[in-house]
Amino acid sequence: MSIKEDISNYYEDLVVDHLVDSFSQRGLTREEMEDVACLALNQLPARYYRYSVDMAFFLTGREMEKMRSQVHDAVAAAVEYVISHRNQPED
Repeated sequence: MSIKEDISNYYEDLVVDHLVDSFSQRGLTREEMEDVACLALNQLPARYYRYSVDMAFFLTGREMEKMRSQVHDAVAAAVEYVISHRNQPED
């Protein structure tokens, strides 16, 4: 078993959940949604954990709200970027 399988970045779940909940009806392809997730995650800090219960136990309500706000802003900016660069030739 790999150590990599036992650790996760909490922001990954938050980004994907927010993206699916808020932008799945925006006509983005699966590939575009994956691009949005990557772009958003690159704007956010990493917050690794081994067990999701640890995150629930150690985060205050204020910290969680801040994380959700950061995710909202990062995903919105990434969606805007991906949509504005549709059908443009790659350099």
